[in-house]
Amino acid sequence: MALHTNSSLKKIVIFASGTGTNAENIIKYFQDSSLARVVAVFSNRKSAKVLRKAHDLEVKALYFDRDALYKSNEVLHVLEDIKPDLIVLAGFLWVFPNNILKKFPDKVINIHPALLPNYGGKGMYGAKVHETVINNKDKESGISIHFVNEKYDEGEIIFQTKTMVDKNDTPDSLAGKIHQLEYKHFPEVIEQLLQKNKQ
Repeated sequence: MALHTNSSLKKIVIFASGTGTNAENIIKYFQDSSLARVVAVFSNRKSAKVLRKAHDLEVKALYFDRDALYKSNEVLHVLEDIKPDLIVLAGFLWVFPNNILKKFPDKVINIHPALLPNYGGKGMYGAKVHETVINNKDKESGISIHFVNEKYDEGEIIFQTKTMVDKNDTPDSLAGKIHQLEYKHFPEVIEQLLQKNKQ
């Protein structure tokens, strides 16, 4: 696609494991941008809907397995060829490997559906987070966008925003509120990071 050959555009790569609603939103946000494009979507699940969504939006869709990420440098080498300006984890459920983090320092970010440092760590994703927030009778929840390090959800926080948790909220209704925050703010934060790094 001709758009992707424009060398003046920043390059975004997305890693996702599931349906890819955030990935789709980010791709569409940057489709007509003069700053950046999403040039590839990687997934660790062959059946993940995100791969189909990327393909339908004319973005390169790539599947990889655990060995390609952790036991060899296969994924790293593909990323080195792409030379992304930002790697975005959008619902990617595996811990990100050190060899990629070292090669792309301060260029890997993640979004978490809670106000870190609360409700982070291995196993805390999706509905599990929202169930825990409601069971603990928290009055508010939100999203955290953070840099990625070698530990789940412990990298430096870039941005947070909140929503109220109503007494009648269910995990599904709270998830809906969180998704709206993600769709609004995630592309904007990505854009701000890329603008700040523009040389």
